[in-house]
Amino acid sequence: MISETGLYHIYFRGINKQNIFEEEKDYQKHKELLSLIKQELDFKLYSFILMSNHVHLLFQEKEAGASTTAMHKLLTNYAGWYNKKYSRNGSLFGERFASKPVEEDKYLFSLVRYIHQNPIRAGVVSNLNNYKWSSYHDYLSGAKYPEVLTDTGFLLDYLSTNKETAMQLFIKSHEEIINERYEICYRRRLTEEEIRNRIISIINGKEPHTIASLPKHERNILLKKLREQEKFSIRQIERATGISRGIISRIK
Repeated sequence: MISETGLYHIYFRGINKQNIFEEEKDYQKHKELLSLIKQELDFKLYSFILMSNHVHLLFQEKEAGASTTAMHKLLTNYAGWYNKKYSRNGSLFGERFASKPVEEDKYLFSLVRYIHQNPIRAGVVSNLNNYKWSSYHDYLSGAKYPEVLTDTGFLLDYLSTNKETAMQLFIKSHEEIINERYEICYRRRLTEEEIRNRIISIINGKEPHTIASLPKHERNILLKKLREQEKFSIRQIERATGISRGIISRIK
């Protein structure tokens, strides 16, 4: 689902929930990579938490698709570095990543608090000040990007035009523990055969490649349905139907 605001709650974890950070240098490397990719792609990062086996980000893209590009670079580069360091092979992350659009201000502030409070709910610390690998400290420092990784001004300015008042309100807002869960469920990745069978059922028993020979209007209606209702990716539709991704991506 595409966010009208460009804001996404992004989540990824280690394969089989294994650790993706073993020591402090691993956390630091992940932050360094995220910072470099942020400079390259020019996105906003309003909140993050690095836990031992998973990560949450509150990300705002300027151009559609930037979140996918950024996460691909981050996960690929970090996994390569991690595997080399620990002499391991294979996937480090269980899935690519999961994301959910953020459209409402009320949800936005609750989500930031939820992200920061992960270590408390996990029993790692009893005070947010004692957990070092989150954006919470960036807000308390009062510094702005690039001195800190987080773009703190957006939320603090929303709370108050006075810097000290905004920081106090931000701290106070985090004193109440969020019980509501904001986890994002991964969708199981469908096999090509499952996708093929689903398309066959939609087009009354015909093979997926026959969509390409339909009149343009009928073809586009079906392709739009596969993207928006069935939630198939452009790549999945291309492989099943033989229709180029350039055509699929242009359908509104």
